[in-house]
Amino acid sequence: MIPDHSHKTLAELLDLSGRRAVVTGGAKGIGAQTAHRLAEAGADVVIADLDLSAATSTATDIANATGRTTVAAFIDVGDTASIVAAADVAVSRLGGIDIWVNNAGIYPTTGPAIEATDEFIDRMLSINVRGSFAGAREAAKRMQADGTKGGVIVNLASIAGLSATPGISAYVMSKHAVIGMTKVLSREFAPLDIRVVAVAPGPIDTPGVQDQLAPLKAAGVDVGAMLSKTPLGRGGVPDDIARAIVFLASDLAAWVNAETLVVDAGSLAR
Repeated sequence: MIPDHSHKTLAELLDLSGRRAVVTGGAKGIGAQTAHRLAEAGADVVIADLDLSAATSTATDIANATGRTTVAAFIDVGDTASIVAAADVAVSRLGGIDIWVNNAGIYPTTGPAIEATDEFIDRMLSINVRGSFAGAREAAKRMQADGTKGGVIVNLASIAGLSATPGISAYVMSKHAVIGMTKVLSREFAPLDIRVVAVAPGPIDTPGVQDQLAPLKAAGVDVGAMLSKTPLGRGGVPDDIARAIVFLASDLAAWVNAETLVVDAGSLAR
């Protein structure tokens, strides 16, 4: 049973000291900033990424800045064996897993749905959906085996999972699936005292997004202005999402389960 934390101070509720976290896709962008904020709050962190060199550099930077134990690990979330191996790194190097952030994913522009190939759809679902499912499953196994029982799994969804934007149909489908997965796993894992939640970012300026928008920039589109078209007057930055993830992972959100927290400056409001 998740305890009542009403007796704790706000500082205590945010304190992640002694907790062990894994952030997939943690080498840059939202993942790197999330890893940094988790470490700043006291957690030891495994930064798991397809680019091991970049993960190692990020881990070193975070360790130097926060004094926390940070470990780089290779992960390819399209390969279940790789997810298992990264989870095992967390157990062997940190002693277990208390927080797992399914951040890794892809956001390729698909074009009209009628032109989408089976191969493209399979890759999107393999990475964004099956990769997140496998990550949650492997994290839950290790949280349960830890002996202390309990933990938090945070899935990265998107406002695309709550809307229907033409031209990115496969991505929209994958993020709807992530939100549905969050709901059902929250019910299945609740008896293990494992909360499962999600964050749905709006437009965030990350290296990955810049890469995807490169063709638009080449065509003369003011990408900065496009990303800034939100009710609050600016596009999001990785730390906007990292702070939300730290909240969900902390005891401040101890009674939050199954929910998808929208962090989009109000972009979905109509």
